[in-house]
Amino acid sequence: MSQESQHGKWTLSDSDEDNVIPPTPPKKPNVKPDPERRANAVITVTKPKPKSEPFIKSEEKAAPQMGSEARQAAHLNQSNPVKYENSSSPAVKRKRETDEGGWNLSSSDDEAPSSAPKVKPRQSRSSPQKKKIENKRPPSPHGPAYYKEEPSGFFEANLSAMSDTYRFYLNKVTGIEKKYNTGALHIKEILSPMFGTLKESVQFNYCFDIPWMVKQYPPEFRDKPVTIVHGEKRESKARLIQQAQPYSHIRFCQAKLDIAFGTHHTKMMLLWYEEGFRVIILTSNMIQADWYQKTQGLWMSPMYPRLPEGSPETAGESRTHFKRDLLEYLRAYRAPELAEWIERIKEHNLSETRIYLIGSTPGRFQGPDMEKWGHLKLRKLLSEHTCPVQNAEQWPVIGQFSSIGSMGLDKTKWLAAEFQRTLTTLGKASSSSSPGTSVLLVYPSVDNVRTSLEGYPAGGSLPYSIQTAQKQLWLHSYFHRWKAEVSGRSSAMPHIKTYMRASPDFSQLAWFLVTSANLSKAAWGALEKNNTQMMIRSYELGVLYLPSAFDMSSFLVEKNIFPVSSSSTGFPVPFDLPPQHYTSKDQPWIWNIPYTQAPDTHGNIWVPS
Repeated sequence: MSQESQHGKWTLSDSDEDNVIPPTPPKKPNVKPDPERRANAVITVTKPKPKSEPFIKSEEKAAPQMGSEARQAAHLNQSNPVKYENSSSPAVKRKRETDEGGWNLSSSDDEAPSSAPKVKPRQSRSSPQKKKIENKRPPSPHGPAYYKEEPSGFFEANLSAMSDTYRFYLNKVTGIEKKYNTGALHIKEILSPMFGTLKESVQFNYCFDIPWMVKQYPPEFRDKPVTIVHGEKRESKARLIQQAQPYSHIRFCQAKLDIAFGTHHTKMMLLWYEEGFRVIILTSNMIQADWYQKTQGLWMSPMYPRLPEGSPETAGESRTHFKRDLLEYLRAYRAPELAEWIERIKEHNLSETRIYLIGSTPGRFQGPDMEKWGHLKLRKLLSEHTCPVQNAEQWPVIGQFSSIGSMGLDKTKWLAAEFQRTLTTLGKASSSSSPGTSVLLVYPSVDNVRTSLEGYPAGGSLPYSIQTAQKQLWLHSYFHRWKAEVSGRSSAMPHIKTYMRASPDFSQLAWFLVTSANLSKAAWGALEKNNTQMMIRSYELGVLYLPSAFDMSSFLVEKNIFPVSSSSTGFPVPFDLPPQHYTSKDQPWIWNIPYTQAPDTHGNIWVPS
């Protein structure tokens, strides 16, 4: 079957730089699949015609357009789902979910209800259920289906149950077995007094839902100053500022984006406490959907104490030069709003840090500056702080991501050239790309998305477009399915991005990186002018784990990462190794084509509009 006949002729607009991950609202918290609905469904349905647009009732206000077309399609499919029909029909009809009584939400900001609200059948107008509308929250900018409540007992973070060897944690996921959340973190826990008495904070991110973000701070910290670092412009900037109008403690810092198609994709928190200072580098947007049913990760620094007064700027440095690199990254914003934070960081002792910072900032760099950012910074660190291994070509490189940019007409344009040379560097002896080294790319298949906790709308956070995919069919031979039984997250689609070098038997790692950077030249940079210039479009940030910083020769892969134990010594890779290659029936998830042949976990199909 040809690619065209398989995907159809779809001409939706899209950017080749697909590392943009804007917000998607999650579905109502009915997270378990309905076995009866799937059992009764027939195998064939009448495929909808692309021209038959769904009709949206005028009395329901649509959410403001925020983020990518993929996220907006997910919102439409959740608020107005297309049901998988039990029998053939002339057209697939959109069916709206009804919820006459609204959400049965707790009146407290801090306590989740003991169980998720159940959708009641339609009742008469005189039903007392309608009274609960009085307690509805203000409208979310992402639509009425946005708010969710976590189950009872969800927020039970326990410092004794957390491993501080690597300080790498997964986010909690609603709808999975409880043991797989033991030692994982939610944003409410990260911002809680458990980790310090907060005085002020900075939130760097791509997508923000400000009312939701404010509610994640505990009441005692909720009026503390917050600076939001963002890359929004024009209408989307105006919407962001409008969201913050009720909150006098919030101010903004706009990241300069001087190169076309660039984004402010970095996700970081700077937290200033009475007791010291902390950095969080993460993969989640500042929206509820990213903390609900997706696989996400973060690095949490130790509490950094204040240095004695009068200490030089070079004091409190770590063996990984984290303090120098963090200050250099913040200076790259050229933002007066961050000047006070730069001075504040200088006054703290960051010497306990054991990870390396890998950042990207927009620009064209030459000479020594080429190695400060992007994949050349990674190459430099792998050259200087790792050692060659025997039979290195048998140690595969693994890349796992949630979005894919334009790679070029064939692998030699970027992936198997400059980027593979970086990923295969081990020690100074690695002077050129290792063509014999396997590169395994982990990206969800259509079936991964269909059977996920969120169902097809999870694909709104996986914005690989048909326009980009059709230009690089060669790339799909690299793809491996998402499977994460080791973390209980096979059904939680990944928004985390990880890269690593594994031993031939996948029991050891030469290095591990968790980052905001997807598989794109915009994120990692591309060489120009006969390799004398590096061009980067976007802001990105990640942390690199090297065994030498932990006085190890390699990291052992942890086989039982949950429940987390303080005695664990292996590295908690969040998905199963070795990755499983796509079967002949697997296709990579592409957001802007329809999937109508089988229902997802909520009994719906995917019809982007």
